[in-house]
Parts: sequence; structure tokens; C-alpha cells
Amino acid sequence: MASSGGSRRSESDVAGFTASPQLAQALQQIVVDLVELHLQGKQAHWNVVGHNFRDLHLQLDQIVDDARESADTIAERMRALASVPDGRSETVAATTTLPAFPAGEANVSTVVDLVTARLRATVDTLRTLHDQVDSEDPATADLLHTIIDSLEKHAWMVSAENRSA
Repeated sequence: MASSGGSRRSESDVAGFTASPQLAQALQQIVVDLVELHLQGKQAHWNVVGHNFRDLHLQLDQIVDDARESADTIAERMRALASVPDGRSETVAATTTLPAFPAGEANVSTVVDLVTARLRATVDTLRTLHDQVDSEDPATADLLHTIIDSLEKHAWMVSAENRSA
């Protein structure tokens, strides 16, 4: 029976995985859009009015929490891969792919449509960059799967508010 032993490596031969510039840029775009989703979700949360206000107000808090936690997960993954995330407000404002969110109060129906569109836009960013991420780092792609699942569920649940059977 053959031995499954190997040769010891020296400490200088052991290096961690480092993200390529392309992987780092893809993850940066994901972080930016998740931060923007968080901010826009809070804007909607503060300014939604009308029938079923409370239910949507509380649901928006869940979306905001998930977006914030997801941004943190991807930013920390970037750091683990020797990349530097940039979540500064000026970076987010200049590079997000999400549509701008209108100022002022908005009724529940309008907020449902606005938030659904932003959830779908964020998912589109994740899906667009997924294959590129997966080809270089399947472990990070696994994180994206979880985020996509969560955001698509939120989009379904929020959009159902404006649907009728």
C-alpha cells in the first residue's frame, strides 16, 4: 500500500491566495452596490408613507441589515485576499450601478417598486460578475450564491406587495 505522505514545505514556500486585480475590481463593484443598496434602503425606510407603512418599514430594515452584512462579508473577503475595499461615500456615489433614489417621502406602492428595482439591480451586478469571480476563486463565488439567494428572496417578497391575484 502506498504512503500518502508528502514533503514538508518551508515557511517561505507557503503563501496565501491573493486576488488578481480583476477579481479585486469585481469584488469592489459588488461592495459598492451593496453599500448603496444599504443606503437607499435606509432612505426608503425613513421616508415611506401610506397604507401598510409599518410592514414595509420593518421589511426595509431586514433588507438594510442583509445588504450591510453582505457588504461587510465581501469587504472582509477582499482583505483576506490581500485587496483593499473602498466604501467611502464618494467612491460609492461615483461608482455604483444602482439607479439614484429620489428624495422626499414616497408612498408604499412607489417604494415597493423603487426597492424592488434596486434589489434586482444589485442581483444583476452579482450575477454579471459571478462567473469571473468563480473562475478565479470558487470560495468567494460561494459567498455570492448566498447573497444572491437572499436578495432575490427580498425582491420577491417586496414586489408581492404591489401584485394582485
